[in-house]
Amino acid sequence: MSKTSDTADDRSEERRGGAGSVQSVDRAVSVLEILAKLGEAGVTEISEELGVHKSTAFRILGVLENRGLVEQERERGKYYLGAGVLRLAGAAAIRLDISQEGQPVCRALAEDTGETANIAVLDGDAAVNIMQARGSAAVTAYNWLGRRTPLHATASGKVLLAYLPAPRRDTLVTRKLPRFTEHTLTTAGGLREQLTAALEDGFACTSEELEIGLNAVAAPVRAHDGAVIGAIGVSGPAYRMERQLLPELAERAAKAAADLSRRMGYPG
Repeated sequence: MSKTSDTADDRSEERRGGAGSVQSVDRAVSVLEILAKLGEAGVTEISEELGVHKSTAFRILGVLENRGLVEQERERGKYYLGAGVLRLAGAAAIRLDISQEGQPVCRALAEDTGETANIAVLDGDAAVNIMQARGSAAVTAYNWLGRRTPLHATASGKVLLAYLPAPRRDTLVTRKLPRFTEHTLTTAGGLREQLTAALEDGFACTSEELEIGLNAVAAPVRAHDGAVIGAIGVSGPAYRMERQLLPELAERAAKAAADLSRRMGYPG
């Protein structure tokens, strides 16, 4: 097949969508892999590696350049991986690092409190638990690992929400807040008050807001630059983790968070 017909086929597939869209994504990823391997390459070189016409390679590069995933040395110069790739890689590295460094800290917090300890990170508009350890008193077999939980009804979620940039935080606070129990905060004003308290206290608490009979506390985990990248906390039955005990448990969670933050390079 000639490169001219290849280009015509590409455009036809793109108009049809479906398989053509998947092929476009596959080629875009291939371009990133080519630049990762070669360091830099021109349009001709990339088109030959892909086996497509130069115009097709140029369109793909244009999309990637607009997203900051590739950059060009100068006008009509060679292309190389852009800062956008570093941003994506950095986000993935942070999640991997907090998982690795958080294991001993999460286990120690569970042993210290006797309850279930969790580490959560922000995942879009929810918190996702990436690590869990059970203490001696945690007889339940309930597994929170990998579960997405609402930001407004969980201690870890409130911590992650409190430290978001104001515009993003306001968007999430002012949307409809689902009710899970009679204790769930469903008003923007009430939630804002608790987020302000979380910022002042350095931790957040929930009392039967996600599930009846379940209480929790959590504190922020920071990266080397001070940015909050996760939350570590403790959850357990309300008859053991009584409301009057939550501040003391929250202080223990805050100490664990400070330990994990140091492991992540935070000097504070």
